[in-house]
Amino acid sequence: MILLFIILFIVRRHLAVCSTRYSTAAQITVQRAIVCVNTDKRQIHCLVKVTGAITSLMFKAPEIYQNLSVKLSDVLDEIGVNETMVMNRRRTFLLRETMDTVKRRVFGNPFIIYYLGSQSEGTTTLGLQSDWDILAPDGTGRILQDWSEWSHRSCNLLMIKDEKTPPGYCLLQQLRSDVPVPDTADGYDNKYWVTDTHGRLLLKNTILHNIFHGISEKDEENLGPARSIQGRPGIYEQDIVYSIQFKSWPKEARTFLSRQGGETWPTEDMIRYIEGSKCFVVGTDSKVSENAGFEWRISTSLAERCLMFSLNITQVKCYVLLKMILKNYINPQFEGVISSFICKTVLLHCIRSKHPSIWKEDNLLNVLSYCLLTLHFCILNANCPHFFIKGNNLMAGKFSYQKKHELIELTLNLVQNISILLYGIQTDDLGLRLQNKLNTIPQYDLLSGALINAMISGTLIFQTAQNESDQHKLILLRITHESLEANIQFLRKLVSDFIVYQREGNDLEKRAYRLLTPLFCTSLGSMIAAYNIQHGNAISPLAYAWFSAGLNSDLASNRLKLASVLYRVRDLEQTLCLLTHIRDKYEIDVVVPTCTCCDYTRISKERFLTVLGRHSEEAKRRVVAFCVRFLPSEINCVPKELQYEMFRSTEEDRVQRLEKDGWMDWAEIDSLPYLYFLQYKTFGQLHRYEEQQHALNSLVWVTENDRNLCHRETALNLLGQCMEQENLTVDALRFYRKSLSIRQRNNAASILICVLLSKLINNN
Repeated sequence: MILLFIILFIVRRHLAVCSTRYSTAAQITVQRAIVCVNTDKRQIHCLVKVTGAITSLMFKAPEIYQNLSVKLSDVLDEIGVNETMVMNRRRTFLLRETMDTVKRRVFGNPFIIYYLGSQSEGTTTLGLQSDWDILAPDGTGRILQDWSEWSHRSCNLLMIKDEKTPPGYCLLQQLRSDVPVPDTADGYDNKYWVTDTHGRLLLKNTILHNIFHGISEKDEENLGPARSIQGRPGIYEQDIVYSIQFKSWPKEARTFLSRQGGETWPTEDMIRYIEGSKCFVVGTDSKVSENAGFEWRISTSLAERCLMFSLNITQVKCYVLLKMILKNYINPQFEGVISSFICKTVLLHCIRSKHPSIWKEDNLLNVLSYCLLTLHFCILNANCPHFFIKGNNLMAGKFSYQKKHELIELTLNLVQNISILLYGIQTDDLGLRLQNKLNTIPQYDLLSGALINAMISGTLIFQTAQNESDQHKLILLRITHESLEANIQFLRKLVSDFIVYQREGNDLEKRAYRLLTPLFCTSLGSMIAAYNIQHGNAISPLAYAWFSAGLNSDLASNRLKLASVLYRVRDLEQTLCLLTHIRDKYEIDVVVPTCTCCDYTRISKERFLTVLGRHSEEAKRRVVAFCVRFLPSEINCVPKELQYEMFRSTEEDRVQRLEKDGWMDWAEIDSLPYLYFLQYKTFGQLHRYEEQQHALNSLVWVTENDRNLCHRETALNLLGQCMEQENLTVDALRFYRKSLSIRQRNNAASILICVLLSKLINNN
């Protein structure tokens, strides 16, 4: 022990007289090592190794570290960790959040769903495949911290703690809504509430999952705070975290708001924003809980997002590297022990403790080493304090004594050999790219940085397009079974409100309304046209005006709705002219069908992503084709062959459907097959049979070969009816059966097969 203190004293004295050429990480490590010394022999042995690591760091030639840092920073730029891509990711998810708020506002729901996590922070890469968290506040309750916050006729929940409740967690006691007194268990379902030994009525932390998803009691013990939605190409896995909101910032976290002398980060403005931000609880207990089942974790996610949005690009790169090290070196041996949230917390503590001047790109390797050393000492002490709630130990119950020392050895090895171990990171080919930059190996043929960044941008724009389609669908689902007149009235008011909000909102709101409005303009134009046809009138100028206002939402869908209306009123020349225009603009090897009705959309076209990425959001109008949607009230605008889709579901089928499957009462089809189908029908009406056969062949090709189709079964049903018109009965039956193989229930092919067999029987 005495020898160790002597070694540490000598190293500290040496650092004190040296210039700032030496690693900041080395200096901070010495200070922390002295503090952490205790009588544990294994820990003393470990600290001797730390001293060796410090010495190694001290005598690294600064110019070598600087050169490696610059090259490493360049590699991260290439794989999408640069200021432009970080801001693009953040804007995409904030826009998604705003669009969701728009939808909720339409139906009088004032609560915002928040999109959090690495994707929304911009702290990820393609190779990390980070998910995102959706924080969904429950709008029925509010958490009080004292009785003065109680309000009449509200769901009041009192935050309480006892000696068994660890920091960062709380219990929620149900209060009465008519008078400010505790409620009793009378009339409450013990599935959601429990009475403790003090007679208090407490909420179980599984209540939100049970309410929203009907999860059985036998599954409650396996629940975490989130419901996962599996990812798909371009759309990564999502965790929906249901929460309840505090009325005010939790007292337990308020000590953070009192600034310490000399601190420059977070800034005063950030602290004021955080103090006014919302705070929540989520339904999960701590790893060392004695209140399992009714303990709730305090979530400061919005405050954390504020901090992450304030980071400079070097700090973002440092966090990305920490996650890559976690994925490549720590998780393979200790899966789930050290989380990315712990890495984020370590980074935030490091940023707060060090001067902003060290966070620059030519010092990237030093600050990364500093963060790894800080993580090492957190493991050494088995304590990583939550950034806002210091008493909340994020490592509590995470690992055993044996695993702790294995982790200590591993993190020491990482610190001592970080400049070498970087070469072994396979995520995004970071190691190979770094060696290419340093010319230490033969040059590998890797995707260029320009192409990677274009693909990331393209993916983000595609996600925005999918979200447009999704919000349009979710709003229309609410009016699916309303009358035509009621839908026209609803859409008129909706578009009018959107135009007003677009003028008055902030930049994000203006952009959201600008993207969504054209889709609803087309829906309104189609509804008015359906009303005109129903009453035997010509299509009114007002209908055409609304169609015109919506034409530029994407490449094809809105124009195809107009073409469908023109076909229904037998304006065949205009129909053909519009279809020809669409076909000329539709580049099959670039354009991707975009829909959110099915489970996934494959983005298999590299040119699609690069065109989007290099030409920004305006390119969406040239390479994205939404599905064509007709509500039952628009049936007069739909060819009879497509009308069958509105009657695809039997009563038995409806029982098997999910709530989100309400679109199955519509006629909905991918744009390209519908284009060829309308061409086939129009050419036939004009007796242009050679061109009609060409359109039929194109319909066959796209239905069988386009991997991105969402409504392939509907395209097959239209194709089967075309075959019937060609008197190719066997082929028609083959396509109907193929359609049923894709979707066994809720499929109009069942009706079409019966109709076909009926015709055959009657003819015979």
